[in-house]
Amino acid sequence: MTLGSSATASAATVQTYPIAPGVDLNVRRGPGTNYQIVRVLPEGSRVLIFCQTPGTTVTGPYGTSNIWDNIDDGEYVSDAYVHTGSDGYIASRCG
Repeated sequence: MTLGSSATASAATVQTYPIAPGVDLNVRRGPGTNYQIVRVLPEGSRVLIFCQTPGTTVTGPYGTSNIWDNIDDGEYVSDAYVHTGSDGYIASRCG
């Protein structure tokens, strides 16, 4: 097995999730609507969820949820805008 094929196999196991269609999604500094917006994900984006944590309750295309997805260091999006296929936690809790 070569290093290249190993790296490819690892990358193939990474799970990303699509944000809701027709949405430019605010990315916030923390798990709530009271946190500063740090960037905006354009329509059609997919996110990698590192961990999840409770925060402000938000209603979006995928229901009402207080779950926030950590997508990068200090960056969170409401799970109500991410199609995870679940109404509950799909990743470990942020610690």
